[in-house]
Amino acid sequence: MTVAASPTWTQRTSVTRSQYNAILENIFARDTIGAFCRHTHVEIPARADGALARLSCGIKDLYDVAGYKTGFGNPDWLATHDAAAVTAPAVQSLLDAGAHIVGKTHTDELAYSLNGENAHYGTPVNVNAAGRIPGGSSSGSAAAVSAGLVDFALGSDTGGSVRAPASFCGIYGMRPSHGRISLDAACPLAPSFDTAGWFARDAATLGRVGRVLLKDDRPAAKPGALLLAQDAFEVAGDRVTGVFKPALERTFAALGKARHIMVSSEGLAQWFQVFRVLQAAEVWAQHGEWIRRVKPKFGPGVRERFEWASSISAADVEPLKATREAIARRMAEMLSDNAILVLPTVHAIAPLKNTPTVDLDDFRGRAMSLLCIAGLARLPQINLPFTSLDGCPIGLSLVAARGGDTMLLEAARRIT
Repeated sequence: MTVAASPTWTQRTSVTRSQYNAILENIFARDTIGAFCRHTHVEIPARADGALARLSCGIKDLYDVAGYKTGFGNPDWLATHDAAAVTAPAVQSLLDAGAHIVGKTHTDELAYSLNGENAHYGTPVNVNAAGRIPGGSSSGSAAAVSAGLVDFALGSDTGGSVRAPASFCGIYGMRPSHGRISLDAACPLAPSFDTAGWFARDAATLGRVGRVLLKDDRPAAKPGALLLAQDAFEVAGDRVTGVFKPALERTFAALGKARHIMVSSEGLAQWFQVFRVLQAAEVWAQHGEWIRRVKPKFGPGVRERFEWASSISAADVEPLKATREAIARRMAEMLSDNAILVLPTVHAIAPLKNTPTVDLDDFRGRAMSLLCIAGLARLPQINLPFTSLDGCPIGLSLVAARGGDTMLLEAARRIT
């Protein structure tokens, strides 16, 4: 297939039309890691000359593109939904800024997993952690960026689906403030937690993409106090905390000395229990009717999560809504005056592929006790790929108050 590139774009860059077509045509030949979807393939050349000109990107297969089907990680979803009528605004923003889309990237089924192992479409290869999962649910997007197949990729983050894969794959990953980027024409999971998110291999590209998606070209705020999340590092344990020392020193050199604080007086494991029930209730409200009607085939782990979500009652949910708002108020106060919280993104390196489900569930619980903080409080968070353990990446994170997105992006650039 030959794709006619925008004359304006090709005239203003060093890439020729034939080279540009080759970039698009050869994605499957180059994709030896299984990051891109064959069943919902979409190629869209750059349509403008803008802030993202010359950059290639992948799009997680839960964002709609007009005229094409969205697979959402499950063959039964693909079979029971029509082609999209409109393109998701987040995707359109990238196109309008000059990015060229080389394909749709794999996601876990209905985005309800942290692993990246899809029973129907396989597991994208994590090139920076041999034999280990890439993380999910934005598995293909993270794998494609880490392997150098694209300059950046669009994902989504509800409970950690950008941040965890970014940590596992050793790349930058950004979860924005909840509601900051439109999720219209994107398949929902749990709307009060869902956010768009994106990956890049360097802080400069992450920032360029962020400015486009956030529609914000104002100068970033200056960071205030730096806060070290003592209880989050305790979840990770002494060995992991020890390997973070160079990354922390690098962060302190750029942003200032840190003060130790305890994030949760109740315990982060208790915060995760609040998160998991509220999220699951929203997941079932979104997809329960379709699941009952279609009876889709789900893979291990995902199937059990949906079964559990169906059992949650309104009585389970109502008291936790107030708890969530109390957590959000606590975090808003903690992060006032542009303070930045520093913590491990997750507690460990990526698990091995084909790890038994029961072990993955235990891993998920510990990881989510860290990842749930930003989700519950609707905060922006960025993964910094500065650290490794046993030859595998493990990320350090910065979290800011709601609306502090560009401050985090600029802080990441300063630390680089």
